[in-house]
Amino acid sequence: MQKGRGNDRIKGIIFDDIGSYPLPRGVRLDGLSREQYLQVAGQVLTEKISAGVEIPTYPQLRDMIRMFMDPIQDPDITESPFLIKRDEARILEMEAVPAGQKVRVCVTGPIELYISAFGATAYTDILYTLAESVSRFLEGAKEGGKMALASLDEPSLGLNSSIIFTEEEIQEALEIASRPCREMDCEVHLHSPLYAGLCARVSGINILGVESAAHPDYLRLIDRDLLEETETYLRAGIARTDILALSAQLNDIHGTNLWEDLPRLEREILKMESPQVMKGRLDQAYSMFGERLIATGPDCGLGSWPSQELAGDLLRNCSAAIASFRSEHL
Repeated sequence: MQKGRGNDRIKGIIFDDIGSYPLPRGVRLDGLSREQYLQVAGQVLTEKISAGVEIPTYPQLRDMIRMFMDPIQDPDITESPFLIKRDEARILEMEAVPAGQKVRVCVTGPIELYISAFGATAYTDILYTLAESVSRFLEGAKEGGKMALASLDEPSLGLNSSIIFTEEEIQEALEIASRPCREMDCEVHLHSPLYAGLCARVSGINILGVESAAHPDYLRLIDRDLLEETETYLRAGIARTDILALSAQLNDIHGTNLWEDLPRLEREILKMESPQVMKGRLDQAYSMFGERLIATGPDCGLGSWPSQELAGDLLRNCSAAIASFRSEHL
């Protein structure tokens, strides 16, 4: 398979993040004006960059379904049901990205949007229309000149039994959605590797993102030969983000409810997710995939974490791990 890419393709292993992030203490989205919301988004972007993230995702502070489905379902800004007008397919948070800053642009994928609205049904015409709307959001972000990397978020693929489309229909939907990415890098963010092979065969997708920090066995389900055959690369998670599972483990270890002592919880999490542990995960992924490994960072978003301070410290641990890895390998 020949996947076209421009000259701006990622070189080496880059550090990015998945998107969501805690709000500042005491801030609620309800009641914020547009300008206030963009100020908060700008502050979050600054936090990510200061923590060392090289290609940060725009601050995804809103619900990943509603931020796209609300405009897609608005009859005032759609051409037909579920097809947003091209000039309305804009991601508000991109306005908080300053000129000259390049970011990772995530758009919730067509499968995820479909099952949020229609569940276990299989209306392919609606699926493909949603995919076209997703494509228009990516087109709009690309035209703004701030997109370094695109991502389709499909966390339910391989996990949700409500998905009853055929593999051919899923692949076609992803082909439509990723059409604007055929001359640039585009990731698909998965929570399960079961559809990794299908995604690798999509002409607009050239990076598979897997949650390999929480599930290191997922890497064994990725076929390096297939990656090479399809000119596809890997993003491996090196920092766990499943905060509830992490805290449950720590509660068992220490015999107490650490949520009742947040400073201690934060200290223990950072001990468990240390730069040394993260580097070990990165070393393992590199030993398996070599130059096919192109991106790394936390498994998923950090929006459910209890504070910006803890989220920022986790990102700083990622940054330290990557720096140590580069000093040895690159």
